[in-house]
Amino acid sequence: MRNEILLRMTGLAANIPVARMAVATFASSLDFTISGIEEIKVAVSEAVSNAVLHAYPQGEGEILVRAFAEGDNLVIEVEDNGQGISDIPRAKEAGFTTMPDHMGLGLCFIESFVDEVYIDSSPSKGTKVRMVKKACP
Repeated sequence: MRNEILLRMTGLAANIPVARMAVATFASSLDFTISGIEEIKVAVSEAVSNAVLHAYPQGEGEILVRAFAEGDNLVIEVEDNGQGISDIPRAKEAGFTTMPDHMGLGLCFIESFVDEVYIDSSPSKGTKVRMVKKACP
């Protein structure tokens, strides 16, 4: 049986630090350095923040955050059932945003702080961001 955590939360900004700290605490039981855990915190914050801001612009929805060890790696999944991403390559471009008062760097930060990022999204069906952070050798 694998060890994992699963958070089911309302898509509110107040829950971003809850997700960040829960996943960081889980990661601290694995073989990560302090700087590795800080990178995990940023990646989780950005992924959950994106779900809060973009998935449910008309109100609150549900966000699932899952973290588990897979070999020596930490896998983190952030999933919503919101409006989805119509153009994933465009959304990954630095500075691209659908919200004028934002910088459009969330996915860039995620990609720079974890080793692998997979995004599965369809308009009106939601988004799942899967991040893999490799443990220190």
